[in-house]
Order: sequence, then structure tokens, then C-alpha cells
Amino acid sequence: MIVLGHKVMITMSNNKQHVKFISYTGAYPNLCSGILTLEIDGKECTFGNEYWTKKSCTYPQFWHPGGCVYFDNDYCEHVEIEPWYIVEDELPDELKKYAYDMIEVFNDNVPYGCCGGCV
Repeated sequence: MIVLGHKVMITMSNNKQHVKFISYTGAYPNLCSGILTLEIDGKECTFGNEYWTKKSCTYPQFWHPGGCVYFDNDYCEHVEIEPWYIVEDELPDELKKYAYDMIEVFNDNVPYGCCGGCV
């Protein structure tokens, strides 16, 4: 694992056949706050912030927007769009071996971006 600032790059794996994208509910202006449903080794798993309220998610959110939104000195907005990334240490131990495949499937199925709610 190579740490680059707050982002973590992880080693590729052979587990892609174990991770299948089912759905994601995030949409502008809260693209980063959806509920992600994946099938991992035949088991449906849900991820999202609702985990903390014990409402509907099996696991907490693990993805972070690669892009950002900011304003320059002239108050003009700038939106940078980059692939989503994860911090492997935020995943439960039993899912860490699927980290690369989980973010790859996420990036393949969810538009790149950032929350965008502030512009």
C-alpha cells in the first residue's frame, strides 16, 4: 500500500469476480452521500452514512470524492472531477482483500465528481 497524502493507493487483486455492482442512490447535489449496494461473494452488502444511525446499511461509507469544489480570489467557482478513492483502513477487515475491486466497480458505475452541493 502506498500512501499519498490523504489518499491511499492499493494493490490490484484478482477478486473482481467476487464484487458485483448492484446500485447507488447518490445524485447531484449529494453525489457523495448515496447508499451503495454491492454483491460480494454472493452476499448483498450495503454501504453508506446510514450505517451510523443503524437504519439500513450493513457497513459504513468507504468512498471519497477525488474531485473538489473551490472558489478563487475572484469568487469564481471551480469544479475538479477525478475518480473516487478509498482509504483501505476504513474498510472492515473482512472486506480489505476486495478494496481494489470495490473502488474499481464503484468508479465504473458512478460518475466521477464531488458532492457539488456548494455551487
